[in-house]
Amino acid sequence: MLVDFTHVKNIFVVCGRTDMRCGIDRLAGIITDKYNLDLFDDALFLFCGLKKDRFKALYWDTDGFILLYKRLENGNLQWPRNQEEVKKLTSQELRWLLEGLSIQQPKAIKPARKGCIN
Repeated sequence: MLVDFTHVKNIFVVCGRTDMRCGIDRLAGIITDKYNLDLFDDALFLFCGLKKDRFKALYWDTDGFILLYKRLENGNLQWPRNQEEVKKLTSQELRWLLEGLSIQQPKAIKPARKGCIN
């Protein structure tokens, strides 16, 4: 079963470079051992290697892991490169990242505070 990743509760990008030869077990180990995050909490984890034209995504789908691998034919991802960091993304930031944009869009309109009237 494929998942609509725009409805996933937790989206994490593993910044820096990941060895793209890693399979499900090693990627899951990176998440649990290095970053101490819960693999099973409706979470999508994204990894990128040296070449920024390909990425992997790991997701637990109630009965097993899904590992997606994508290679872009035209263009590169604007992958965050702070090696020791995992960033939590919104679905909007995920879309920007996968469209080749930076996850930080300074000119994007930010959500207003609830109850704030100008």
